[in-house]
Amino acid sequence: MTNWVYPLGTAADGDWDISLGTSDSATAVDGWAHTGLKVATLAVGTAVELSAVNEERIVVPLNGSFTVTVDGVEHTLEGRPSVFSGPTDVLYSGIGKAVTISSSNGGRVAVATAPAQASHPTRLVTAAETPVELRGAGNCSRQVHNFGTPAALEADRFIVCEVITPAGNWSSYPPHKHDEEKDGETHLEEIYYFETQVAAGSGAPSDADAIGYQRVYASDERPIDVSAEVRTGDVVLVPYGWHGPAMAAPGYDMYYLNVMAGPGPVREWLISDDPHHGWVRQSWDGQDIDPRLPFGV
Repeated sequence: MTNWVYPLGTAADGDWDISLGTSDSATAVDGWAHTGLKVATLAVGTAVELSAVNEERIVVPLNGSFTVTVDGVEHTLEGRPSVFSGPTDVLYSGIGKAVTISSSNGGRVAVATAPAQASHPTRLVTAAETPVELRGAGNCSRQVHNFGTPAALEADRFIVCEVITPAGNWSSYPPHKHDEEKDGETHLEEIYYFETQVAAGSGAPSDADAIGYQRVYASDERPIDVSAEVRTGDVVLVPYGWHGPAMAAPGYDMYYLNVMAGPGPVREWLISDDPHHGWVRQSWDGQDIDPRLPFGV
């Protein structure tokens, strides 16, 4: 069976801590065609480069600030201390453009990718411009940064966002799918890149192991059964099937970067809830958003 879970270090390639699904990825994933992710940790004054191919990209600082050069033009991304510090500047490159990412102070950076054909202009989306959504309620409350969604960014194929889930909460819930082209649903692969931290005020010891969990299971005859413990730097691929919840364990906040794209004609996130659990949405009526949200806004 194809491997859908990649703990930190298992998808490394050269200068990249993670390289999955991109035009130059050394790690092959059977049946994976529409999305990619690269993550690099840059020392002070170092850089990584991406060649000009028909692949749209969005550069997302995880921690630290960066200079991104696209076809000779420099763009400054102010960045952030950590993914739990709120939104960050991001840069969409378009297709067919060489990209160089450098950092004068060092840091960690992600690059979401998707094979694409239509050309759209390079665009800087600042932290201040990023739409911040508080989704769900009660212990299903989470914070979504919608910098790469159709309403916020003109692009060809991919949909990119990031989610912060406070300690003890569930997100990507109720379980849902987007693995068919039909009324009310679009066919999208999805990547989850995770980071975790000890929650403020948790009283955790200094050597606490910040963990979360991700669930993916079959929606039809295609086999998939993932119940993964995740930490900073881990990746879970969702080719199809019901997925959720993404669970932040008590005492530990969870972040994930989502990259979605698919073969359908419409760039839109349309989902179907697992009919066993979709009722949960109605239970949020009358509940408040978790008061720990928003992070860093």
